[in-house]
Amino acid sequence: MFGFIYFFLSVVLYIIALPLLIYLSFKEKYKESIPARFFLKNNPKFSKPNDIWFHVCSLGEARALKPLLDRLNTEVDITTITHTGYAEAKKYKAQVRYLPYETFIPFWATKHKLLVVLEAEFWYMLFAVLHKKGAKVVLLNARISDKSSKKYQKMAWFYKKLFAFVDLVLAQSEIDKARLEALGAKNVVVVGNIKLAQKIVKTKEYPKPSGEIIVAGSTHEGEEKVVLEAFLKYKKIQKDAKLIVVPRHPERFESVYELLQTSGLDVKRWSEVQNFDADIILVDAMGELNNIYAISDIAILGGAFREDVGGHNPLEPAHFGCKIITGKHFFHQKELFRYTHHVQYVETDEILKALQNAKDLPPSQVDETIDIETVIQRIQSYA
Repeated sequence: MFGFIYFFLSVVLYIIALPLLIYLSFKEKYKESIPARFFLKNNPKFSKPNDIWFHVCSLGEARALKPLLDRLNTEVDITTITHTGYAEAKKYKAQVRYLPYETFIPFWATKHKLLVVLEAEFWYMLFAVLHKKGAKVVLLNARISDKSSKKYQKMAWFYKKLFAFVDLVLAQSEIDKARLEALGAKNVVVVGNIKLAQKIVKTKEYPKPSGEIIVAGSTHEGEEKVVLEAFLKYKKIQKDAKLIVVPRHPERFESVYELLQTSGLDVKRWSEVQNFDADIILVDAMGELNNIYAISDIAILGGAFREDVGGHNPLEPAHFGCKIITGKHFFHQKELFRYTHHVQYVETDEILKALQNAKDLPPSQVDETIDIETVIQRIQSYA
């Protein structure tokens, strides 16, 4: 009965949201994902379903699949939510689709032996339908952030029904385990964060530019402004300092470029010059961030200077020996930051001071690992 009510309400919500969905489908950011997810445009069922179906939200989770898929060495099916996650998933030996809105799941989902869902992608209809079709459902890298915990608790009655369809939960930490169990999850095992198993690599080799190189990586709206303000003051002290800005979302490249031009310094787009000679460089291309970290001295990691994003993966800049500066709102990446040492956590008005202090600090580093083979064995035991 609850399943029917939930499905009915999802249909009502879909109808109400239709005008907004149509409007958003013309936006650059959503022109592929919304038509695919909400109108099934170019998004058919899996033609020949494989045994294992992985579902991820976006780019970071899609990348986290690599060590698993390399060792599984079999073709799988993958669904994603975002266009960046979709593009990353297409690199694997897999059938890739966008996950449709829940109204379509009962008619779209195909039979699999195992559904593996990463992190906090809690889709009731997906779990219920796959369970009914005989699949085992596993949550991998499961987490409940500090910020989200109270919101989930208010809906504990709902999540208890959702977790009734989940066979195994592989949690990131003991705290996550306790929070998940409080919501009704059973068979919860702490395995750590699978992102620790990622092999961090460069795709290109760039010569290190002269001067002190500061990269502002995975920045969001509002963060470039505070970083730029701090950099302009810092450059008066450190004359040879250069700033490389790598926004998180490509649809913001133009607006960020306009902001950087207000600096009065020499500003260039990476796509036009392919070098780091200018005072400030906007990297208006995807897939370059690791290559940039590899030539940088200091990384100002975005996503944590705003209260609503939750931070980004610190393992990559730490791997390349950058001195990391980030904000204090990293609730979605708390476990990864716990493993990352020598990080400066600052408010927006403290970025300048952090830049000045960086010369006296060691590079950030990660000294934790995860037994990915154990994780794979647990997954395979349910396949």
